Amino acid sequence: MPTVSQKGMLMPASPIRKLVPFAEEAKRKGRKVYHLNIGQPDIKTPVQALQAIRNFDLPVVEYSHSAGFASYRQKLAAYYRGLNLEVDAEQILITTGGSEALLFGLMSCLNPGDEVIIPEPFYANYAAFAIAAGAQIVPVTAHIDDGFALPSPAAFAEKIGPKTKAIVICNPGNPTGTVYSEAALKALRGLVLEHDLFLFADEVYREFVYDGQPFTSTLALEGLEQHLILVDSVSKRYSMCGARIGALITRNAEVYQAALKFAQARLSPPTFGQVAAEAALDAPASYFTEVVQEYVHRRNLTHRLLTGIPGVKAPLPGGAFYMVAELPVEDAEAFCEWMLTDFEWNNQTVMMAPAAGFYRSPGAGKNQVRIAYVLNETDLEQAMECLARGIAAYNRLKA
Repeated sequence: MPTVSQKGMLMPASPIRKLVPFAEEAKRKGRKVYHLNIGQPDIKTPVQALQAIRNFDLPVVEYSHSAGFASYRQKLAAYYRGLNLEVDAEQILITTGGSEALLFGLMSCLNPGDEVIIPEPFYANYAAFAIAAGAQIVPVTAHIDDGFALPSPAAFAEKIGPKTKAIVICNPGNPTGTVYSEAALKALRGLVLEHDLFLFADEVYREFVYDGQPFTSTLALEGLEQHLILVDSVSKRYSMCGARIGALITRNAEVYQAALKFAQARLSPPTFGQVAAEAALDAPASYFTEVVQEYVHRRNLTHRLLTGIPGVKAPLPGGAFYMVAELPVEDAEAFCEWMLTDFEWNNQTVMMAPAAGFYRSPGAGKNQVRIAYVLNETDLEQAMECLARGIAAYNRLKA
């Protein structure tokens, strides 16, 4: 019998989705499952985006340019300039989600066997994209007791070797919600320039920064013009995950042209998604004001209830809508599975993402989970009560 490829064997299962069969079985039993495992907001998509789809009246749904519709790229460039980030439409490549942007970028910049350094815990699909590009991930660990702050330049420098080609960061962070300071980013810039590396910056949660903290985009850091590949997306910004529209932004013309060839091979990004994404840029500033207020409320509620559970540790995230929590259990994945298969409170249970899948170092994050606080207040309260009772029951069982 023929066998699958080595890449196919190496591709990791998603820690976000791997427990789905157990959740489906719990639902078949009639249980309500609170999904804290995935960043699927219940926030309403801007009405401007939805109306644009309803008003679509072209007689043919055609391919767009492989780089995306010119009108959308021009409008997106204006969005960045409105943030005092100088970007031209010709430096923007529209992609099928931010995932494709990172994949195209990695394939454009890395050769098989090259190494890419990523602070862990990191968005699990980064590992899949690196494998697809033939690259090796070298993790540098951020720690829960430090609020998952960006590791020091010295910690990064220890990981740099002859095969190192790039560093990947996510700011604000997924899965941690950590927001990197300007000083930390400038220190990282120095390292990138010193070792002549590419820097991939995933900034899809840019609008969701809390407590009056400033947000520093890597696009604003001078000297990175030929080194930076920015990944962006409408999925979380406008609560349009299903639109599958992202963007790769780079001022490096050679990288752009390489990525464009990959884009040409897949023909074009989704037409309807681009129509919706372009219209979403017309959403008023009040849209984000209200969304940020709602996420801050949900964050504070979740963090208060979560850290009120005996033995739970969780730093308060500064952005995005995730937090990583350390639970008083030995194996978080076994606990998360048990919560779906064996536990219920008032016919309810909770689904979380075991955090070990967001680490590359063996054994790291084994007693941690990622929680996405994307549910409404009532559901979050019920979910935290379920979790508290579940932890108590599980530990009695294991005693």
